[in-house]
Amino acid sequence: MWDDLDALRQDQTIPYHFIGSIVTLQTISVPQGVNKYLLIDGQQRLTTIFILLTLIRDKARTMQVGRLADKIQDLMLVNKYSEGQDYYRLLPTQIDRQAFCQLIDQPDQARTANGITRCYDYFRGKLSRFTAEQLTELTEVVIGRLSVVSIVLDAKDNPHLVFESLNAKGKPLTQADLVRNFFFMRVHTNQQDVIYKQYWEPMQTALGDDLTEFIRQFLIQQRGAFIRIGDIYTELKRVVGDSTGEDALKVLRQINAFAIYYKRLIDPAAEPNPSIREQLLRLTRLNQTTVHPFLLRCYADYDQGVLAANDFVQVLQVIENFLVRRFVCSVPTSQLNKIFPVLYGWIQSQTRAGHTFVEGVKLELQHHDYPSDATFKKSLTSDRLYGAGDRRERTRFILETIEASYEHKEPIVFDNVNIEHILPQTLTNWWKQHLGDGAEEDHEVYVHTLGNLTLTGYNSELSNSSFPEKQKKLAKSHLELNRYFQSCPKWTSTEIQERSEQLAHRAVQVWPYFGGKHDSKPVITPRTATGKTPTVLTLIDQRIPVKTWSEVLTHTLQTIADLRPEGFEQLASEYPRVISDKPSQMKRGTQLGNGMYVELNMSAKRVVLVCQQAVALAELAPDKWHVEVRESQIDPTPDPA
Repeated sequence: MWDDLDALRQDQTIPYHFIGSIVTLQTISVPQGVNKYLLIDGQQRLTTIFILLTLIRDKARTMQVGRLADKIQDLMLVNKYSEGQDYYRLLPTQIDRQAFCQLIDQPDQARTANGITRCYDYFRGKLSRFTAEQLTELTEVVIGRLSVVSIVLDAKDNPHLVFESLNAKGKPLTQADLVRNFFFMRVHTNQQDVIYKQYWEPMQTALGDDLTEFIRQFLIQQRGAFIRIGDIYTELKRVVGDSTGEDALKVLRQINAFAIYYKRLIDPAAEPNPSIREQLLRLTRLNQTTVHPFLLRCYADYDQGVLAANDFVQVLQVIENFLVRRFVCSVPTSQLNKIFPVLYGWIQSQTRAGHTFVEGVKLELQHHDYPSDATFKKSLTSDRLYGAGDRRERTRFILETIEASYEHKEPIVFDNVNIEHILPQTLTNWWKQHLGDGAEEDHEVYVHTLGNLTLTGYNSELSNSSFPEKQKKLAKSHLELNRYFQSCPKWTSTEIQERSEQLAHRAVQVWPYFGGKHDSKPVITPRTATGKTPTVLTLIDQRIPVKTWSEVLTHTLQTIADLRPEGFEQLASEYPRVISDKPSQMKRGTQLGNGMYVELNMSAKRVVLVCQQAVALAELAPDKWHVEVRESQIDPTPDPA
């Protein structure tokens, strides 16, 4: 819902957004009371919108945005002159009612954490940097540009059966179905069978359930702007206009041609050129479909002979480079659907200025949070690379690509290998003794970093084995990644950090920087932090004077707790020895504004690691966090490693 509302706020050309049907049943009410309706379908949508309105009201009061707060309170949230339960325009079920009414009546009081308050805090994070103008724009969207179908049941209707029929019976009409009907209403009935078999059926057969998404991507590249699934039909009507007959058929033929390109994007095996096919296979593993509108235009140029095959391959390599660097550096992906729909048009201006198409791609992408070598290396050596879902596959892709960069005389087959954690994900007694003091803390920070990861087919045998036992198994490996471990006498945070730096150096060669001049500002790393005293913390756009690494840690975590509460919750779950609601678990703790406690008994190296990983989890750009340092006379918190 937030993505839809914010997109609507930024695009004034879209008149409204349909949020579905609202089904109600009027209930018996005393004559003096307000009319009451039982909400059968739409409870979550309306409750969420009301919670957002309470936050807009509260923020409008703080920012003193005219009479916006009073308008929301009196006209949307409550019946101003009613009493008791009639005072509230919406009353959730009993389990959520108290928390909801408290948001309406006393938003500043301490609240018990539940679904209602977490929703409020989520939106608070999203609105934390809104200006008064943006807040007013969002209000206009919520109160004036959302559309519903209101179904009011008769007293004789069975609400359960109505709800069941709306949500469970039959297959819903897809946007692709609407598009098909739209076209066939614009051609003569005598032509419909032939046109269906020639243009529509091949697309339906080739793409299946992906047909709706393809049409959306086609329209995005046509419009040069992001389009939501629910707006496909509306946008197509805008593209085709009042055209009928041959004019409408021209658009359908174009869609049919682009469907062939889209099939190759999602199923590269269909691409006959081996070089293009290989590069497309690599891109599919990064699972970033936001690049498809741009690649559809490139495919059309390639198919028509405007773009040479070798140039197309280079374009795909540049995009891979761009996506890999941003993924490693945890650059938020939310801006990608604003970059790639318009990228082709930007490049045309570069080619008119005398640059090649490939040069144009590089010149444009380097201006969109493209990480420098220093930032790329910092994230490779410090951040958690491994994780659930797409992170696991992308991490494996990075490891496989680094391995392939050693240019083996015999091709390496990666089908039967998986990611292995040398320091295992489960900390055994042997590993606790091996790591020594601070074993649990080191395990939390280093276990998912690049230096601790490799590829092997011996995962089940290795499991939680000791390091010497893992060395014996890995000695049989033919992978260059595993030769490193043969000469290691031990495996602690120091060795993990050293291997991270070695692999980071290799990764910079594999995905070389294509931007302009590098940022000359030195980037602090865990290794360079040891023996230094911090002087200034730059966090988002603020410069904060600091004297100790403890201040760096508390300022960083407090800011994330304020601006990204959902990111802070994830951070607390992954670092229970750093963040806890139990002060007794802390050796030397301090309390944040949200009531949580932070461990301060940490080395400079660990503070930098935790802060950098916290920034990544909060989805802040890596250049939004930086520490200026000076040489310490005596390091007050020597690195235990």
